[in-house]
Amino acid sequence: MNPVRFSMALVAAIAISTVTAVATAAEDAPTIRFGTPTWPGVTVKTEVAAQLIETMGYGIKQTNSSPAFAYNALKSDDLDIFFGGWMPTQKNMADPLIEEGSVKVMATNISDAVMGIAVPEYVHKAGVETEADLAKFRDRFDGKIYGIEAGSGFNESISDAISNNRHGLGDWQMLPSSTSGMLSQVGRSIQREEWIVFLGWEPHWMNVAYDIHYLKAVGEPKIADTRSDVLTVANPKLVEKEPEIARFLEQYVVSKDDQSAWVLEYSYNDRESEDVAAEWIAANLDTVAKWLDGVKTRDGESAIEAVRAAYAD
Repeated sequence: MNPVRFSMALVAAIAISTVTAVATAAEDAPTIRFGTPTWPGVTVKTEVAAQLIETMGYGIKQTNSSPAFAYNALKSDDLDIFFGGWMPTQKNMADPLIEEGSVKVMATNISDAVMGIAVPEYVHKAGVETEADLAKFRDRFDGKIYGIEAGSGFNESISDAISNNRHGLGDWQMLPSSTSGMLSQVGRSIQREEWIVFLGWEPHWMNVAYDIHYLKAVGEPKIADTRSDVLTVANPKLVEKEPEIARFLEQYVVSKDDQSAWVLEYSYNDRESEDVAAEWIAANLDTVAKWLDGVKTRDGESAIEAVRAAYAD
């Protein structure tokens, strides 16, 4: 465990909820400020990075914030790093700031994130390979597609497919639900080997806990499929002042499998993000070494060797 682990404190702020993490770094150490949305994958991803940067000799502070707040705070020099730049969803927010140089894209930390229509693997093996196959088995599915929170864009995509009878779904229903409610229904159905079709996404713990398959589209627009990249976005002042951190950010690229595993531990198994991150770092030093290749601590030492020493058994 990192010997300079920080304590958490909840504080109030105007229009946002802030979580601060104060490291026991040297008094003159800069404090690196992270914007952290309340998304499980980005929460743990931020915590992993924060622990590594802390081990490099910096103070750290995390602020719970929406994407809109994070981008504006990067521009106004109130935040330094944001790991939740989902594209193309946030394109209209991010692109103007990127183009004017107010924020800097450091890396794509997750590539090809997926959201689409999914079924259990036993349903796929029974012949449901594409969205067009759903109508063939309408009775097995009871003509229902399980969505997420009402008003979401992906629910609207499903409803639009039904309204326009795409893939023969004109007499189907889309059932909105909370994400947790939808996943509970998926879990019950899989346990009983019942047929169910639902909105799935990756990275997420569902891809670890359940054996599922994302349906392809043939001949018509996809019902609710999108591919996204997740960007690491930084304050240009940080990049200029702290080249070692900038190098780390450029190399901090996470696999979908690793992020799904983080979400499983944090969200599904209800563990603290600090514990999930510290345990994962200690068990995956080869991956961490790639992220810290050529990176130095504030004292000019090897960052990966500092991490190895800090996380030794």
